[in-house]
Amino acid sequence: MMGDVAFSSLTELVENLKNRAYSSVELTQFFLDRISRYDCTTHAFTAVYAKEALMQAHAADLQRSSGLILSPLHGLPVAVKDICEISGRSTTAGSQAWSKRVSSVTATVVERLQAAGMILLGKTHMSEFSFCGWGVNPLMGTPRNPWSGPASHRVPGGSSSGSGVAVAAGLTPLAIGSDTGGSVRIPAAFNGLTGLKPTYGRISLYGTVPLSGTLDSIGPIARTVQDAALAIRILEGFDARDPGTRGQIRSGQDPMQTGLAHNLRVAIMSPSQYPVMVSDEVQSATDSAILTFRSLGMNVEYAKLPFDFADLIMTQGVITSAEAYWQHADYIEDPDLAFGPSIRRRIIGGKHITAQAYLAALAHRRNSMVQFNRWMQRYDLLLTPTVAFVAPSIDDVDVESKSVLAFVRPVSYLNACAISLPAGFSKNGLPIGVQLIAKPWDESVLIDAGNEFQRVTDWHRRRPDGFLQATAFLAPA
Repeated sequence: MMGDVAFSSLTELVENLKNRAYSSVELTQFFLDRISRYDCTTHAFTAVYAKEALMQAHAADLQRSSGLILSPLHGLPVAVKDICEISGRSTTAGSQAWSKRVSSVTATVVERLQAAGMILLGKTHMSEFSFCGWGVNPLMGTPRNPWSGPASHRVPGGSSSGSGVAVAAGLTPLAIGSDTGGSVRIPAAFNGLTGLKPTYGRISLYGTVPLSGTLDSIGPIARTVQDAALAIRILEGFDARDPGTRGQIRSGQDPMQTGLAHNLRVAIMSPSQYPVMVSDEVQSATDSAILTFRSLGMNVEYAKLPFDFADLIMTQGVITSAEAYWQHADYIEDPDLAFGPSIRRRIIGGKHITAQAYLAALAHRRNSMVQFNRWMQRYDLLLTPTVAFVAPSIDDVDVESKSVLAFVRPVSYLNACAISLPAGFSKNGLPIGVQLIAKPWDESVLIDAGNEFQRVTDWHRRRPDGFLQATAFLAPA
């Protein structure tokens, strides 16, 4: 019963709130108790707002009892990545050097979550300045993947590492991350979760610490596709403070107004086109997912991509590095400030990218986006592995390696949208994800296909053993 609460989907939790199985205060206290019990192991949170969360939950209960329902997720807990500014609160962006930094603005993401009546539990750990797909943070600590064995520390994936770990360990039913080159989808894959990277401009970036203003996006990490879609609905839309949202093209589509998923045209890459070698277990899970999509009536076929993913990975790196240096140039070379050596080195590397190289990369990106959209006219989706392997031990990781980004980074480069779905487990019990990629603004197609996949599979319902022990739960009188 208690484990069921901890690992319930948002839709299940809100139904229980409606039925008065528990109140928002009781639910919030339940998750706060789990954070208190387990976060010493997971290291998922940089800050927990227990007092404020309970006050917000009390207000939500009063509003709901009076008939004032602010959104479908009113009264449910959420956590946000520590790039999200909250006025008067510390925002570290994963950097020890910023441990005393206090925000003067509040991110649109936070404003919209709270306007929807969601209860902010706190902020989650991350890779420093969002610049590591492995989720490693040598100075502030690396969150521990909940699927690690008792004697191991598997990487959580990054850069939204704490967000993925917090949801996987049952410390929050929803967490918000950011995704510049896979930072929502990698932790989703490594932690057995659903991670949705929306099209650039669908969700405002105002008040979030940037890595690459050209490529950044905000997205949810959740248990189910339906939960992720509910979060997108709350967060999306025009924001006068973020010029990137002005070009938002909705095409009359609401990400929740979905249709039938059968007859979707799904392209798959031949392994000969993979940018890196894929483990046998990941390939087996991908092949199984292909069979599942075919069984759902979708037309799945091998197709030759018009570009090389490996080429896109490298060119995106030029844009990210140049823009990251521009963002942090004023202090990243200060030897008196505590920055992780790898992150400092990589950001300083952007200093040496010439204007010609940067502009050439932007032009290459524009041409690639046109090429991708033209090629995708024949297909609704492209299916790939999310990551080529399962989460490795932190001791085995080369943080300079880009192999973890191989299938996810090109999506941001092409300004596409994508979702990572739990699709299996390795023989050692580690989660495996598959990725669906769609054209810009086609989140509804991702949600259609993902919902159907999760209707006939149960990978998203699996739970890590070490976090199943019941936390005290106060039932309503």
